[in-house]
Amino acid sequence: MSNSSSITHFLLLPFSGTRQLQLLHFCLFLAIYLAALLGNGLIITTIAWDHHLHTPMYFLLLNLALLDLGTISTTVPKSIANSLRDTRDISYAGCVLQVFFFIFLIAAEFSLLTTMSYDRYVAICRPLHYETLLGSRVCLHLAAAAWGCGFLYSLLHTTNIFSLPLCQGNSLEQLFCEVPQILKLSCSTSYLRELWLIVASACLSFVCFVLIVVSYVQIFRAVLRIPSQQGRHKAFATCLPHLAVVSLCVSTGIFANLKPFSISSPSLDVVLSVLYSVVPPAVNPLIYSLRNQELKTALS
Repeated sequence: MSNSSSITHFLLLPFSGTRQLQLLHFCLFLAIYLAALLGNGLIITTIAWDHHLHTPMYFLLLNLALLDLGTISTTVPKSIANSLRDTRDISYAGCVLQVFFFIFLIAAEFSLLTTMSYDRYVAICRPLHYETLLGSRVCLHLAAAAWGCGFLYSLLHTTNIFSLPLCQGNSLEQLFCEVPQILKLSCSTSYLRELWLIVASACLSFVCFVLIVVSYVQIFRAVLRIPSQQGRHKAFATCLPHLAVVSLCVSTGIFANLKPFSISSPSLDVVLSVLYSVVPPAVNPLIYSLRNQELKTALS
């Protein structure tokens, strides 16, 4: 038994007890991390330097790339370093910062993805009203609101989580400091306050997801009226992968945070965390660049 005031560090879940598998984990996650850095870095640099891409849509895409870079940089480097050095430790302060930045970036990204789907809806379904409904100034305010809401939301969550008394040791069954794993260490029913906050968060995430789906339904209806088959194919090829990644991220994130502790297992928790924290930042650059002719031209 231990008290949260006496905890100086946490123990993360080792990928494997075998050194060869630890090195395999190191190489695999390092490759994914470098790919995410390269892809998102290219998108940020291209949009920043090419004046033809200084439009609301690409401004939102630049913000998404920044959030993806931050999200994957919050969790993966520490996991990589632990596998390389064959350690499990993360300091108490490091765990607090990891929780804060991860929640901040994920919350801001959900808000931004909702804004991006609305941007595409207005551009495709109501193009004549685009400047009125979502001009450069409005887009700037929406992006700032996404970052600000994510910051305040994360501050509330992190303060609430680490004010809980922790008396179930300091071992986390996860590759990074994840909220459900910290709640497992809390005393008796002291975690119920944070649990209700997580439920409310899941409901808000689901509302954002519904808004994204509704926007894309309207977009698909407009695309189906396009006489050109090539135009319809291009629109679907761009929208469907993005919607699939958003669906994967939302569904796995909600399930990881709301599933009962009784069905929790280290392998299931690791798979879920990778699906909602590592896959989207690595895949988003491919979705937004490979199907975007303007971005490919600017990159070349």
